[in-house]
Amino acid sequence: MSSSPIRLLRGFATVGGWTMASRILGFLRDVMIAALLGAGPVAEAFFVAFRLPNMFRRFFAEGAFNMAFIPLFAKRLEGEGKAAATGFAEEAQALLATALIALTLLAQLLMPWFVWALASGFEQGTERTELAIAFSRICFPYILFISLAALFSGILNAFGRFAAAAAAPVLLNLVLIGAMALGWALGWEIGTVLAWAVFAGGLAQLLLVVLATRRLGVTLRLRLPRLSPDMRRLVALGIPAALAGGVMQINLLVGTQIASWFEGAIGWLWYADRVYQLPLGIVGVAIGVVLLPELSRLVRAGETRRAEAQMNRAAEFALILTLPATMALVVLPGLITQVLFQRGAFDAGDSAATATALWIYALGLPAFVLQKVLQPAFFAREDTQSPLRYAVWSMAVNVGAALALIPLAGWLGAAIGTTLAGWAMLAMLWRGARAKHGGIALDPRLSHRAPRALASTLAMGALIAGIAHVGDLAALPPWAVLTGAVAGGMLGYAAFGWALGAFHPGELAAALRRGPTRDRPADGSGA
Repeated sequence: MSSSPIRLLRGFATVGGWTMASRILGFLRDVMIAALLGAGPVAEAFFVAFRLPNMFRRFFAEGAFNMAFIPLFAKRLEGEGKAAATGFAEEAQALLATALIALTLLAQLLMPWFVWALASGFEQGTERTELAIAFSRICFPYILFISLAALFSGILNAFGRFAAAAAAPVLLNLVLIGAMALGWALGWEIGTVLAWAVFAGGLAQLLLVVLATRRLGVTLRLRLPRLSPDMRRLVALGIPAALAGGVMQINLLVGTQIASWFEGAIGWLWYADRVYQLPLGIVGVAIGVVLLPELSRLVRAGETRRAEAQMNRAAEFALILTLPATMALVVLPGLITQVLFQRGAFDAGDSAATATALWIYALGLPAFVLQKVLQPAFFAREDTQSPLRYAVWSMAVNVGAALALIPLAGWLGAAIGTTLAGWAMLAMLWRGARAKHGGIALDPRLSHRAPRALASTLAMGALIAGIAHVGDLAALPPWAVLTGAVAGGMLGYAAFGWALGAFHPGELAAALRRGPTRDRPADGSGA
């Protein structure tokens, strides 16, 4: 395997490893929330409050701003040097911070309307509505911290340094877990504790990536915002990406709106979302973070064949890891939710409802991950218009399906609509890449390995179903059954995949060896 694919896999391993740590801590966080708050009004109020800044974050951070910022920053870094790239980043920081401060102040004034726009099923004057407004006012400044952190993370990623940015979300989960433990021990109101912990966790994430950027020799000075030609170009590229991100957030908004009319449904969808976000975060986010700056560099250098090879390796990596995760979530959703969440205030009914949403979401997981492979093909070429059009059509699929299914499936229509929209978006990205950018041709290696990965996954599914059935017959505790199924499934998938030729262990070992992730030194100095 050439040095470039190995470098790419090392980047995936770095980001994926830290993301796995964050998601495992996120599981612990959600287990604690489920035990302390269940799916009741305080939990639903907090989930709405936390979702508000995260929704707007997609407009101003990784969903839009960084998709425009990273290719432009990488172009200056590659062609003009670190000083020019730093000046560009300073201008971007000033523009982004000004917009975010204005939005945060506006949100504080209009928070009841913001909450209503996200959850109109919350009746005015009820406990969960008043709590949602109060929690949202505390949580909302998180958008300022996390969006600025995304800018600094983009700088680090453009230099090929992925660890600090990938590690930042770990801090948020540590703060939330620590705050809940302290609040429980001291008898504090857990919902309020969580809201203030979101604020503190966002600030901690920002400080981490700022310090990492300074260690790299990049310090951004404070400037007054101005619409220079560079910033006009950034805005011109960012607006379509922001609108595309906004369309995806409308998908989430539709789901939350539908769920707000069914008591407990916001919590059930939240917990199901957190479970399937684990493989999506580890694989999909890692691919998106690492692949975009790498493709931007190759496209600028005119190395289209190498760019296409990187896309194929990213797709191969995605399929090898996503297919077995999807199978496990489809085969064992009830067992997973029972072991993770069913305790304290989270009862068996909550667990069953969450499990139903989980397997529906899981059916869309391969589509969500493969989107992260195809989207950089557009953004690396500064094409943000096409993904916007596809996102609008995807939104139409989601909204239409979710609303049409309410009479038949109730709140589950939100989950079904999300999954259908994910596959529609993937189909449009694939077709658009073929029409606009010469296509993403499957190379012989991917064509050989993809069906073998699928066959290995099917075999693994039968294996874990059998293990779970035997565990039930033996009346083993649920945690023991799940542990046995996961361990047996991992070993079985590795054995099936190796035997069928879906992957080779040596490739992963090469990707995990210590070494640089870029051909040139990160600071460009040659030292």
